[in-house]
Amino acid sequence: MKDVYVEYKEKLVTADEAASFIKSGDKIFYGEFVMFPEALDEALAKRIPLLKNIDVRGVCFSKIPKIVEADPKREHVIVNDWHFGKISRRLHDANMCNYIPLCYHQGPRTIRKYRDFDTAFVVVAEMDHNGYFNYGLANSLTSAVLNKAKKVIVEDNKTVPYCYGGNRESIHISRVDFIVEGNNTPVTEVPPAEPKEEDRRIAAHIMKEIEDGACLQLGIGGLPNLIGQMIADSDLKDLGVHTEMLVDSFVDLYNAGRITGRYKSVDHLKMAYTFAMGTKKLYNFLDRNPTCASYPVNYINDPRIIAFNNKVVAINNAIEVDLYGQVCSESVGIGHKSGTGGQLDFILGAFMSKGGKGIIALSSTYKDENGQLRSRIVPSVEPGSIVTIPRSIVQYVATEYGVVQLKGQSTWERAEALISIAHPDFQEELIREANRMKIWAERH
Repeated sequence: MKDVYVEYKEKLVTADEAASFIKSGDKIFYGEFVMFPEALDEALAKRIPLLKNIDVRGVCFSKIPKIVEADPKREHVIVNDWHFGKISRRLHDANMCNYIPLCYHQGPRTIRKYRDFDTAFVVVAEMDHNGYFNYGLANSLTSAVLNKAKKVIVEDNKTVPYCYGGNRESIHISRVDFIVEGNNTPVTEVPPAEPKEEDRRIAAHIMKEIEDGACLQLGIGGLPNLIGQMIADSDLKDLGVHTEMLVDSFVDLYNAGRITGRYKSVDHLKMAYTFAMGTKKLYNFLDRNPTCASYPVNYINDPRIIAFNNKVVAINNAIEVDLYGQVCSESVGIGHKSGTGGQLDFILGAFMSKGGKGIIALSSTYKDENGQLRSRIVPSVEPGSIVTIPRSIVQYVATEYGVVQLKGQSTWERAEALISIAHPDFQEELIREANRMKIWAERH
């Protein structure tokens, strides 16, 4: 085999040279989450006015792409995202980004069956002595894309932690077409959101549902991070981790001795995940840490794989839940906020797990743009809202007023249960609406 360092020099190009390979009509992959191809994006932005029909797809952009700023009228490039964060929401509201509906664990298979890419821009950790570039903090769709891409261009960033994997966490230089040495900008940090008072009350209810030996999945947001902190301060023991997203609170759990993975059936003793977002505390923890194992999302989020572990507790946020039990986590009416992500995957997997609990958590109320208090438990979903989890799949729902279990419950039993954890100020109104909708039956 050719010496990997000789091959590295042969394939090394500038970002501008790499961008010059892009031609009109190309389909480009732009990486995932905080692994944003900054140098390649800046170089391509210079050429965007010369190109037409460029299709760019990424997963939850962590920075506003320069190619968008270079094409404010959207005449040259169409940007698409598999999962919306605040950047994509902002772009979407300006009509500059589209969402790609996705059942997350099916992402790699969807790409293999239906998507082609001319070029992949992928941020990687510094090449190791065996010639491997590590995908770092995001491994969900990347390997599937690189198997389909006609041209693979990696952007070497020496600040990216080297994250050990279960499989497909790296690419060998022999499969790489060109290498760009990036700006080595430190990886974007995403500090945990500050929890609200109602989050603390919700978390207190959820803590009662977690047992010793449970296997945890925590979603994004202030509430899941708060629950992680509360578990760290508890006397729970021998917890496992099988989660879509690895966040800072898992580091606290591990350091507090709560996580051992002793009772995990798959990835025994390992903290298994598909991407990570947090602060430098998390990134330093992950760097060459054999406790952690990065996998593509078709493994981590496959409900069948999730269910191999017992006592899976999956905790995810929602925007609203209606009296039928339908969960909306992606939009408010036609106002797009997020994406399906792995919520559906983990609610399914947790239910299939022996002793498992899939929990949807949300505050009972919010204030609208006029400052008026509104209920998140609603009679029926707002027109245009996206149902992330159908009523037939929902298991547990939690608010600051308690936790209810909906599996096996009739429509009136569901309505009664959900009204019991709605804010008291809205319960009478919800009862009236349930009667009007003929899903409520008074018991005498």
